[in-house]
Amino acid sequence: MAHEHVHEEEQYITLINENGDEELFEILFTFDSEEFDKSYVLCYPVGDVDDEEEVMVHAYAYTPTEDGSIGELEPVMTDEEWDIIEEVYNTFTMDEEEEE
Repeated sequence: MAHEHVHEEEQYITLINENGDEELFEILFTFDSEEFDKSYVLCYPVGDVDDEEEVMVHAYAYTPTEDGSIGELEPVMTDEEWDIIEEVYNTFTMDEEEEE
């Protein structure tokens, strides 16, 4: 029984990259982890989607705002958190492939 709830809404967020430039990211999905009492967002740079190559997916932790939107993004710090993110991502991508 999974404690992660995956939400899929078409959404975009703007992140500042290492060069200080704004970059538009499309949100792949967000999910909540009861284990860490945090929410996570997985996103990828808009325009990078090419079926031939692996898309660079970024993951961040966040605390939802009162209206349910994504608030301040925080880096993911622990290996345990990365393990959960990877597990949810793998499940998500397997589901996507089965639907096609």
